[in-house]
Amino acid sequence: MSEPVTPRRPPVNKWLVTISVTFGTLMGAIDASIVNVAIPHLRGELGATVEEVTWVTTSFVIATVLVMPLTAFWGRLFGQKRIYLIALVLFLLGSMLCGMARSLSMMILARIVQGLGAGALQPTEQAILRQTFPPEEQGMASAVFGMAVVLGPAFGPTLGGYIIDNYSWPWIFYINLPVGAIAVLMVSRFVHEPEDIRAANQAAAATQRNNIDWTGIALLSVCLSTMQYVLEEGARNDWFESKLILSCAVVAVVTLVGFVWQELRAKAPVVDLSLFKNEVFSSGTLIGSVMFAMLMAMTFLLPLFMQEMLGFTATQSGLALMPRSLAMIVAMPIVGRLYNRVSPRLFISVGILLFVTSAYQMSHYTLDTSAKDVVSVLLLQGVAFACLFIPLTTVALSQIPRLKMADAAGLNSLLRQIGGSMGLAIFASLISRFATQARYGMTANLNHGRPELLMRLASLKQFLISHGSDLRSAEEGARRMLSGMLMQQSMILSFEKLFLLAGIAFLCVLPLVMFLRAPKLGAKQQGAVDVHIEV
Repeated sequence: MSEPVTPRRPPVNKWLVTISVTFGTLMGAIDASIVNVAIPHLRGELGATVEEVTWVTTSFVIATVLVMPLTAFWGRLFGQKRIYLIALVLFLLGSMLCGMARSLSMMILARIVQGLGAGALQPTEQAILRQTFPPEEQGMASAVFGMAVVLGPAFGPTLGGYIIDNYSWPWIFYINLPVGAIAVLMVSRFVHEPEDIRAANQAAAATQRNNIDWTGIALLSVCLSTMQYVLEEGARNDWFESKLILSCAVVAVVTLVGFVWQELRAKAPVVDLSLFKNEVFSSGTLIGSVMFAMLMAMTFLLPLFMQEMLGFTATQSGLALMPRSLAMIVAMPIVGRLYNRVSPRLFISVGILLFVTSAYQMSHYTLDTSAKDVVSVLLLQGVAFACLFIPLTTVALSQIPRLKMADAAGLNSLLRQIGGSMGLAIFASLISRFATQARYGMTANLNHGRPELLMRLASLKQFLISHGSDLRSAEEGARRMLSGMLMQQSMILSFEKLFLLAGIAFLCVLPLVMFLRAPKLGAKQQGAVDVHIEV
């Protein structure tokens, strides 16, 4: 007797699928940064110190990174759609608990739940979109995914500031609930797992269940948790001067070596490291990691420069960053549409050179830099990131078999996230170090017998006397003012050096572009499927 045939579903409109899965990714990307503006409010509400409240952010990032490489593993066991829905529900549950939290421990626990959900959303959406769009439209699929991933951190602080100023801090979490509910309904209705993907996952799941790589899961979990802790907390604890940071770094390295060894010999590895044998995937993922490192570094440095050096308010600095986001919104669909007509190597090379140009221009910022000067550079930088993200995301996965797309998307998202954390950690540490070096250099040139120095002190002293200070107070005040000017100039030099360093770092990955060979559309493609079978 023959088995009953499962009725074939009519294909679902690809844009309905896209909108359905993008809601969750966008919320997860926004929540990675939206909490930063609420830290002062959370400190008072939760009764936490500055060091303790940082765990509100750190716990979320660690949980997010922990899940990313495991999404393909769980997807094979339970199905991509189910994993996406479970992740979405976890994210919404965590958001609700965050808004209800009134103690630090409760908030950290809620952020872990939220992070576990957010971590699975990005790679799962990326895999679903790659399996939904036909080969000639993969650029547009990456454009939609890129707008969610890249614009989330850009809009997060501005949105968070508006909500806190006009409502209260719990609403930065509660706002996810109605949006997430719509996403759950849309995913349930419009997203269905392709038949061949479902069949392949069921076959792989049988092998996985008989050979579950618990050792690999344990080593990966310890490695990513300790490594992310080092990256998140290292700058606050003087890096390896802290025994805890040093211990975590050693554990991360040892478990990483152990994990690689385990995966190379496991019958059913939890993470498919063989994907890195593909030079296109490896090169595209590495360049993407550097790109995200620079994006996160610039997102951190620019508001700090504008507020500390130029005297902008938090709102003004947030608004000044908007042109970069708007430039990306406009440029990404254009790049996605042109992707199949222009070599991805050309797009990526242009993006790198545009970013290097913008970094060079930023390295000439001074105390006289105007908002117009900042905006013009950010517009250029927005176009640069649009030229980079879409071709990189598309070409990196272009030679990956469709049945391994979820594995590749998980690794791609993981390394992009780690790259962002590394960029933020390195540049946050270097800013004070470069400032100290610049201050020592300038102090060595301050000869008290120099006429220029004596004239400046006399001018400052006269200024203070004219405003009511006595002679002794004016002399002390003039020296303090001169010291403040010295500190200010040392910070300017530090920012200039960091901006230039970002450009040089990106220029160093330019040779890797030669490895990025996109397959011709006439060749056999692995990315497009009809979306019709319910999980």
